[in-house]
Amino acid sequence: IETANEHAVALAQTEAAIRSTGGTAQRSVDDILELSASLSELTSIDDEPIQEAANTLLTFRDIVGDTFDQATAATLDLSVAMDRDLRGSAVMVGRALNDPVRGLAALTRVGVQFTDEQRAAVEAMVAFGDTAGAQQLILAELNAEFGGSAEALGETTQGRLNRVKNQFEAMAATILEDL
Repeated sequence: IETANEHAVALAQTEAAIRSTGGTAQRSVDDILELSASLSELTSIDDEPIQEAANTLLTFRDIVGDTFDQATAATLDLSVAMDRDLRGSAVMVGRALNDPVRGLAALTRVGVQFTDEQRAAVEAMVAFGDTAGAQQLILAELNAEFGGSAEALGETTQGRLNRVKNQFEAMAATILEDL
């Protein structure tokens, strides 16, 4: 019952975030559920916290489409690699992608390293209106430094056990929803 309640709360928040932002991320509720489930299976992190991180990213209106999906995965990797709260990592990644110039400084303060050339490139892209290009550069650096961290967690013994537990909880929640 607790799992079903957590699922219902996360679902309601996803619906609210999409509604309040007018769907600017170009992702539906089903897209968010599918993304959360697929990342959960890969990483062993339960899908509700992943969905909550995605809900946080939905509030940053300049993160759209495939970039949104990449940002969600980068959030998990950053969180695992830096042993940080998932929601806090989502805020950090969201801010960085929503305002790439200021975002570089924020990410640098927590240990992400950007070269002077990368900084100049981000500033130039933003100045010329290529925010998407700047976002891709930031995501590429996050991936270079932390990529695969969440997936590696899922391959540990504890990670494998968590994946099985998550599958049982998802099954139980589905059964309870059908009652």
